[in-house]
Amino acid sequence: MSLGNALGWKFNHQPGMATLDGVITEFPGGIPTQADQDTWIIEYEAHLRATQYQRDRKAEYDKLNQFELIGEDSINGTANHRDAIAAIKARFPKA
Repeated sequence: MSLGNALGWKFNHQPGMATLDGVITEFPGGIPTQADQDTWIIEYEAHLRATQYQRDRKAEYDKLNQFELIGEDSINGTANHRDAIAAIKARFPKA
């Protein structure tokens, strides 16, 4: 994990911070301890996992929502529920 990315995320890319090859070279108030740096990296990695989980859930929701919209389109274009079911089956034939 990039220490620079973790610092940017943790401290909102404030001026006065710099890293070189994964080592902090500038930091407001002095270079933080290695324990602090390790903690920030762990927090950043947890943040990345959480936001990836949210993106994955949204993608899954979008798939379900798309199917729902297709179903609504099929139902709205038919006179009764049997025709709607037939339209949906025609749109998604079994393999």
